[in-house]
Amino acid sequence: MPEIDLTTKTDNEIDTWIGNYERKGATADALYKKLLEERAKRQSRGLKIEVSLRHLHEAAFAERFTTYGDLAEANGVPWNLARHAMNGSHGHLDILLDVCHARGIPLLTAVCVNQGGLASGELSEEALRGFVSGAKRVGYYVTDEKAFLSACQRECFEWARSHPPGSA
Repeated sequence: MPEIDLTTKTDNEIDTWIGNYERKGATADALYKKLLEERAKRQSRGLKIEVSLRHLHEAAFAERFTTYGDLAEANGVPWNLARHAMNGSHGHLDILLDVCHARGIPLLTAVCVNQGGLASGELSEEALRGFVSGAKRVGYYVTDEKAFLSACQRECFEWARSHPPGSA
């Protein structure tokens, strides 16, 4: 099958393809992962995917949690502008989760928490729902949301220990 030039496709076409893969449960497919990366490139809203991933990776390596505000600051975007782009379907955190899945790395967004959860790693109910919804969308099976978040956070810390920031 010839390589598809995704840059020639509209945002709606990309979203439709992604939705079709998700409905079929084909989220491990290589083209699905390329589609996620393409959508991520297009929807940065001032928040840069690579900057955010580096920030989350560094936090995981240090075995600490970070906040949405810290993520905005790492991108040089004031919180009052970044907060609206952060959450929701196709929000920055959702896009980061997509990219983590596409690259086969742990869901680094698990270490990004509300200010009140900075010490414990806990998320508000709404934030937890959003994280789990995104994980389910890309093919994760979740029965216990809090246990799933905790397992993802441990996986991030373990992965980062063996993949220090800046290593190839």
